[in-house]
Amino acid sequence: MRKAMQEAVRNVIETHEDTALLLIDIGVYPFRDLLERYPGRAKNIGIFEPGTISLAAGLSLAGIVPVVYGISPFIVQRCLEQLKLDFVYQQTGGNFITTGAAYDFSTLGYSHFCPEDAATLRLLPGMEILTPGTPQQFTALFRACWNDGRPSYLRMTDHCNQTQVDVEFGKAAVLKRGERATVIAVAEQLDATLAACKDLDVTVLYYTTLAPFDGETLRREHRGGKVFVSAPLYEGTLWPEIVQALQGESVEIGGAQVPLEILRTYGRKEEKDAALGLDAAGIRRKLQDFL
Repeated sequence: MRKAMQEAVRNVIETHEDTALLLIDIGVYPFRDLLERYPGRAKNIGIFEPGTISLAAGLSLAGIVPVVYGISPFIVQRCLEQLKLDFVYQQTGGNFITTGAAYDFSTLGYSHFCPEDAATLRLLPGMEILTPGTPQQFTALFRACWNDGRPSYLRMTDHCNQTQVDVEFGKAAVLKRGERATVIAVAEQLDATLAACKDLDVTVLYYTTLAPFDGETLRREHRGGKVFVSAPLYEGTLWPEIVQALQGESVEIGGAQVPLEILRTYGRKEEKDAALGLDAAGIRRKLQDFL
């Protein structure tokens, strides 16, 4: 997915003079050509995240479309006030691309984990939250939102799905229809979710845009009075959107998500998934109990 991101960003910098790339001391080597060829519009600002976000906001207010690239917690949490005041309050647009997802940097510890990113950013009115699960999906979502005048958060992962699904900005994809429950799969959780649901009578919806949330598709496709969320996010992140979409209906919500606790373990991401019940076997077990 990083290669797809680099190609997409390189394309807008090379073809649009009103764009700028700001790096937070990550991705410098693959973007070295842009730093050399466009020194006025491509900069490695360094480990100075809040200042970089404010700099990006100044560029945006001056008519330049900024693209900022960094690690998830260092942009979402360290720069929350700048995102709130410099972008959301000013009603100006920009792109914030991050790597790390929930715990892709599994061996680096809690400081590099960010399963709370979507839960945090959904409270900023107008913030777009995109969670592609494949390189192709990143390209499609970035093309759709990079210059739409709103702040857009694009969450990358190093653990992409093998299942290829064409996605549309702001829309959920219907992958399977059933009667007992509706399963919402998010981002890189799709492969494991489909494996867990293979022979179950459930509807499967795939979300790569979390904000704005596609409540219309959920209302139309919802069956069984049960919604099960399979997502690499803190548990409960999407529940307010689900409740709002199904307002007036009696619905039970469950899921396989990152538990709301401090993750103190190290090891590989696959080991964390298994320990937290976010692999196919764990999702299957939780879903069967839910049903």
